[in-house]
Amino acid sequence: MKKIVLFASGNGSNVENIIQYFKNNDTISVVGVFTNNPHAKVIERAKNHGITSFIFDKNQLQDGQVLEKINDLQPDLIVLAGFLLKFPESIIAHYPNKIINIHPALLPNYGGKGMYGMNVHRAVLENKEKETGITIHYVNEHYDEGEFIVQHKVNIENCTTAEEIADKIHILEQQHFPIVISEILNFKF
Repeated sequence: MKKIVLFASGNGSNVENIIQYFKNNDTISVVGVFTNNPHAKVIERAKNHGITSFIFDKNQLQDGQVLEKINDLQPDLIVLAGFLLKFPESIIAHYPNKIINIHPALLPNYGGKGMYGMNVHRAVLENKEKETGITIHYVNEHYDEGEFIVQHKVNIENCTTAEEIADKIHILEQQHFPIVISEILNFKF
């Protein structure tokens, strides 16, 4: 059985989508959800599926306590799905090429510190982009600079608000993220 741990900071809709995608899978399983936000809806979502949540603060992320919990679970893949903190180099070094992230834009555009969620969608709208998309990439020591795994695009010429862009991006995330995770774990990437 291949094991996934998920990291999220907020609502957790991508986390729930991934959990549901692998729920009846005989070869891949979600074994834990980590969050830095004790009020995040992702905790409730994980609980509803019988998956243990680990709540931590920034210090525990940096001082090795989170790495210890991850090691206890022995994951084959660590998935950042709406996780807003910079991932520590100590964990990246311990799990090389086994940590992936989804970004709500076509990197390298609209990436870096502070570029997440609605911040990205507002910037895309303000720059009058005709298309945007998602980038799924490996995590390295720099925000949004890890090797790309895949990008998917969507036309946004008819979008007049950042919320409309966010809705289109959410659809792409829901469609593609679980499939890419499965392909990585089955060595298709």
